[in-house]
Amino acid sequence: MITHVYMIRHAESLYIQDQEKTRGLSEKGWQDAQCVAEILRAEQIDVFVSSPYARAVQTIETAAKQANREIKLEPDFRERDLGAWVECFEHFVQAVEHAFANREFAFAGGESNAVAGERGLAALQEVLDHHRGQKVAIGIHGNIMTIIMNLYDPSYDFSFWKKTSMPDIYKLSFEEDQLIQVERLWNDKDKH
Repeated sequence: MITHVYMIRHAESLYIQDQEKTRGLSEKGWQDAQCVAEILRAEQIDVFVSSPYARAVQTIETAAKQANREIKLEPDFRERDLGAWVECFEHFVQAVEHAFANREFAFAGGESNAVAGERGLAALQEVLDHHRGQKVAIGIHGNIMTIIMNLYDPSYDFSFWKKTSMPDIYKLSFEEDQLIQVERLWNDKDKH
């Protein structure tokens, strides 16, 4: 029995300090969320799950409404805490690269890839256990999505994360608990 999990990285959301949980989509993000809804409508999604962060929920809410489904919030799909956000990372990309290169390393006030991966993988396992044979859309964030995918296949690493877009959609096909295929459904060229 194949279970399809759609990892939907949230659409564009402008960074606002101290609003990590509440900041929503930009105007472009809302437009792209409509394209996300079109793609997911064609996939006939059974279940919608999301990080509780506003930008992740907003990216899939139109699709959920069109499918007449509720969105279940799963706190363990929230973005990884890179570090205490009071210290603005001057070199954010380099900080992420450092965290990916050192799986056990955590910045002050943040989570290591190992810790974030453990909670993300547990949340994904819950999805697989409760929705076998279904199509599940997950509103998620770039770092935690990549960390989870990396636990199944090490080729999903920092360089993969750098290439992902906002939004982005990856269809992960599982046979029982084994990842057997990954297909990218978002095509940047068609969505602008």
